Amino acid sequence: MNTVHYHPISKASTFKWMLKREYWENRGGFLYAPLIAGAISLVMSLIGILFGLLAMNRAAKSGSLVIDNESVNVNGLDLALLTKKLDAEALHNLANGLDLTLLLSSLWPFIVLAFVVFFYCLGALYDDRRDRSILFWKSLPLSDTQTVLSKALSALLVAPVIAVIASILTMFGFLLIISVVVLSHGGDPMTLIWGPASPLAIMAGHLSWLPVYLLWALPSVGWLLMCSAWAKTKPFLWAVMLPLFAGIIVSSTHLMNAFDSTSGWFWKHIVGRLLLGTLPGSDVFYRTDQLRAVIGDRDNLVAALAPSNQLAALSLPDIWIGAAVGVVFIIVAIRLRRRAGEI
Repeated sequence: MNTVHYHPISKASTFKWMLKREYWENRGGFLYAPLIAGAISLVMSLIGILFGLLAMNRAAKSGSLVIDNESVNVNGLDLALLTKKLDAEALHNLANGLDLTLLLSSLWPFIVLAFVVFFYCLGALYDDRRDRSILFWKSLPLSDTQTVLSKALSALLVAPVIAVIASILTMFGFLLIISVVVLSHGGDPMTLIWGPASPLAIMAGHLSWLPVYLLWALPSVGWLLMCSAWAKTKPFLWAVMLPLFAGIIVSSTHLMNAFDSTSGWFWKHIVGRLLLGTLPGSDVFYRTDQLRAVIGDRDNLVAALAPSNQLAALSLPDIWIGAAVGVVFIIVAIRLRRRAGEI
């Protein structure tokens, strides 16, 4: 008689499948939302470019478009001629302008990411209690720790990685659009676009930002998951109003004066860290001294986005203190999940 041997599934394999489940159940927010945001950015950029060309065409026809005392007809615009007249300073300014434009075009998926992570965490542990599917999940050999951690890691790593990929695709899509425009008007995209711009440096900056976001968003994600596990109804109101009311009480009572501080400190380091941590780049407002020398000079935009400057945020005490608080929130969420019953 043949004996069938069943091999137990490892915890790592189980956790990997739980991450996949979170992705498939939230694919609309994690995948489609940043891609659609990037596509909208490209469409709006294309419309802006077309309107710009139309305006230049009208200006040329009216005789108001003049470059170096030479009238330019946009319908026959020779960008090769214009390129020859660009000196080193003009090329430098062109590079800065291109880098700024590339950065702005790639920000749309990150803006969407802030909302996706915020509302995903709010419903992550609340929705299955509301529809009572928690009874099904608790009947499976899945621990509450694995469940909560899979949701936290989905918010802190899976969603940001996809957003970064969507951002990079958007940036290179924009480069292709303006390259076609330049090429169609007699210009050399390598000389006018790809040479001066720094897409690879911006891409490296986006990738190096991922560990910073994971740690910086941890207190917000932990807070939202804890509220999602605790609130019996309307987790959004509890998660948002509790910090806001605390800030109002601290401000009205001047409580921070007893600690030789101001209410502004409370709003920035408590309320802001709880509610705005899912917003990519919010750490910049907490390290102005660290970045002032770089960001203050618009010519150093690429330097400000360099991996070394992105990872410099890891030297801030705020990021580690906030991460520790976020871990405490997640532990509390796990304990609340264990005691969760029907609403």
